[in-house]
Amino acid sequence: MSQQAFFAQPNVSEWIELSPGNTRRVLIHTAEMMQVEFGFEKGAVGALHSHPHIQVSYVAEGSFEVTIDGKTEIVGQGGSFIVPSGLVHGVVALEKGRLVDVFTPHRADFL
Repeated sequence: MSQQAFFAQPNVSEWIELSPGNTRRVLIHTAEMMQVEFGFEKGAVGALHSHPHIQVSYVAEGSFEVTIDGKTEIVGQGGSFIVPSGLVHGVVALEKGRLVDVFTPHRADFL
């Protein structure tokens, strides 16, 4: 078993391009939770999807049109939103921005 990391320094993890204008990097994780940063160019879309994980998102930069279970709201820098397990959700970047997401349990598909 590998030793649990207690700290994650900036720029240690690599950015992965998901689609044009949309990138992701895993910051730190345990079996129970994971912190992930997503980068978006203006107009980039985080397509509607669902997963069994609970997700909490913090808007670190920019503003996003966020849709959760058919309800849409604009969430700006400093705002947050939560996605319960199984609900369909997605975002559109209204300007260049970053989201910091926490998932529980961790997203094995991101490792």
